[in-house]
Amino acid sequence: MTIARSKIVNPSVTPWYHLISKCVRQAFLLDDSLNLEGLNRKLWVENRLRFLNEVFAISVAGFSVLDNHLHTLIRIDSKEAEAWTPIEVAQRWLKLYPPRDKKRKPIEVTPEYLKDVSKDEAWVEDKRERLASISWFMKCLKEPLSRLANKFDNCKGTFFEGRFKSIAILDSEALLTVCAYIDLNPVAAGIASTPEESKHTSIKERIDHVKSLGRIADLVAANQGSVAARKVTNGLEEDLWLIPIEDRRRIDSLREGLMAGVTLGNYLMLVEQIGRSIREGKASISSEISDVFERIGTSPSRLQQRIHKLSIGRFYGSFMASNHESLTDVAARFGVHHLVNLCK
Repeated sequence: MTIARSKIVNPSVTPWYHLISKCVRQAFLLDDSLNLEGLNRKLWVENRLRFLNEVFAISVAGFSVLDNHLHTLIRIDSKEAEAWTPIEVAQRWLKLYPPRDKKRKPIEVTPEYLKDVSKDEAWVEDKRERLASISWFMKCLKEPLSRLANKFDNCKGTFFEGRFKSIAILDSEALLTVCAYIDLNPVAAGIASTPEESKHTSIKERIDHVKSLGRIADLVAANQGSVAARKVTNGLEEDLWLIPIEDRRRIDSLREGLMAGVTLGNYLMLVEQIGRSIREGKASISSEISDVFERIGTSPSRLQQRIHKLSIGRFYGSFMASNHESLTDVAARFGVHHLVNLCK
């Protein structure tokens, strides 16, 4: 049964969503060679995601930008939006849409201007709601690129398909599956030979961040699984704009990550071995990774099978769960008999 997006996107059910947006006619409109005033389109999307991550009450956990489509894994941070003052809401919104006068000339955003616009309670609450909206997030991601590309190509018309696909992620195993699937997209498509060589992906962004810190040795230590190794990896993704892989709030961090007990090193090793399977049709899973996933109630082989199915299949349905109970609970809340599960 088809469920309206207004019901699918419900932070009280899950804050996690996999978003897929395709170029019109599956055309390669995001090709690296199609530059926009010296900036390639994939890099533009990556930079725009970083900017929107700072403005919206929506955090980015994963992304991959390919020639004719893009994947994004996001988390809606509703409580963050609720905590903003009217001034903060105005500041954020005006970063997206700088004010102009009747002659379309820019208006300076002074403290007095912010104070004045934030007095309008209806305006503030409308913008607060938009700043926690997936639809507005995607609009602010895609619309500027469409305008720039049309201007560069000296043409008119749509750049992306009218609607994007949104898939609600209902549990931790499904979340990890989607994150790995997104990072492995260029490998599965034959664009890159290894995950770390996959340009314009979250996995390369994570690896590059660790390299910039000069902490590759600490990343390797995370694979040991010991308490000492966990201490060595303290702060490894603390300053990264993406959501950290490991949720270390019970250890030493205030940031919420994807999953407790799975280090960045564990994740990179898992993605590498699954990527090797995609390329060669076979791969062995190390015992270190197996131990991690046994603790969270799944197995690398099961995760590998599901990622492989996503890589060769089509996205029928708008929900993803690793167990029948999660799906049944959500179906009951929507008053429907069943929901199609992408993670069978």
